[in-house]
Amino acid sequence: MQLLYKKLTQTQMIVIGYVLIILLGSIFLMLPISSREGVGTPFLDALFTSTSSACVTGLIVVDTWTHWSLFGQVVILVLIQIGGMGFMTLGVYVAIVLRRKIGLRTRGILQESINSMQIGGIVKLAKKIMKGTILFESVGALMLALRFIPKFGFWRGVWYGIFHSVSAFCNAGFDLMGCEEQYGSFTAYAGDWIINLVIMALIIIGGIGFFVWNDVTIHKFDIKRYSLHTKIVLLTTGILIFSGAALFYLIERNHILADMSTTEQIFSSFFNSVTARTAGFNTTDTAALQESSKFLTMILMFIGGSPGSTAGGIKTTTLVVLAVYVKANLKQQACCNVFNRRLDDGAIRKASTVLCTNLFLTITATMVLMSLQSFGLTDTLFEVISAMGTVGMSTGITRDICAFSQVVLIFLMYCGRIGSLTFALSLRGHKHDAPVKQPAEKIMIG
Repeated sequence: MQLLYKKLTQTQMIVIGYVLIILLGSIFLMLPISSREGVGTPFLDALFTSTSSACVTGLIVVDTWTHWSLFGQVVILVLIQIGGMGFMTLGVYVAIVLRRKIGLRTRGILQESINSMQIGGIVKLAKKIMKGTILFESVGALMLALRFIPKFGFWRGVWYGIFHSVSAFCNAGFDLMGCEEQYGSFTAYAGDWIINLVIMALIIIGGIGFFVWNDVTIHKFDIKRYSLHTKIVLLTTGILIFSGAALFYLIERNHILADMSTTEQIFSSFFNSVTARTAGFNTTDTAALQESSKFLTMILMFIGGSPGSTAGGIKTTTLVVLAVYVKANLKQQACCNVFNRRLDDGAIRKASTVLCTNLFLTITATMVLMSLQSFGLTDTLFEVISAMGTVGMSTGITRDICAFSQVVLIFLMYCGRIGSLTFALSLRGHKHDAPVKQPAEKIMIG
């Protein structure tokens, strides 16, 4: 085992680690004790749910409250927490508590796991991640419990507070509101101030990334001292949230929002913009949205959250890097500059690779699913992007897909969580191409 550990690359360790967690979760979910009816769950349904949980996606083939017992819900919640924070972060924190020495290789794997830019101070960052996670989830759970207890009773209200707080912070999108309406999510709470504000706040905080937390806690409100990464993440996140909400309101104000009060319209617009950034909850019927709203949601889902966070997608920084690169080329500038800083060429190459890889997987999966079943293009593409971006929003076709389509979505959720680029690099192993440049020759572009 020790020899195998040394032979594997850091990316391979992460890839294999998530596979083992998903398989273990599947075994637990297959047990009769995990289902509400006390019967075993088929392997594929258990595997799909375990993958969706560990990859913090939220797509479901069975309603979480209706099908799963309390034990099954706890298993799902544990998988969400592990998937959201990263198993290496939890492992390192346990080692810290037990006063074990953290080796250089383990630090490297942790750096890769949380997408940190440097290995120095990585253990200290892991401590901050744990403390921050406990703080935000605890506050969120308390506020949600105060809302649920009067309706569901003390113990059930507390459990609902904990479950939805962890699910929201980890951008998972799993909910237990099937007790009111199966697959309904929070549609009955479109105008609820506490539910909307707490869930949205947890989604945003979990989706901006652990590095941004660290930067903000160090420099407080001294924005000038923020790193370039933090500035890009915070600005892009704000623009996407407000522009997404405004566009959703303009598109749906005479349709799905028409019969709502002004408060419900505002909350629903912002909630749809925020949750599309890889969270997966919904306060409006996704299937009833206008085609243009669905397309807007797909764009937001494809972009996703920020690097080193609980979110998926190509990430906000990838979007900005590519936009700046295109702008620089159109203006025939020698460098790509943003916030008075020059972008590294490696970041541009990586951003291009991430975009192309995700586009390739999305297009291929959409073609495969449409060839297997007679779903429309919009619903199929929506489902695929939701899985690839680990979002969990659906127009309702998830529970009707065939076995092979489930396998395709499982693969997409897995790639979306560990990163399509990480998965591709894990296949490379330790081999590297020789540093030899071939003769250059021009070709026509465009």
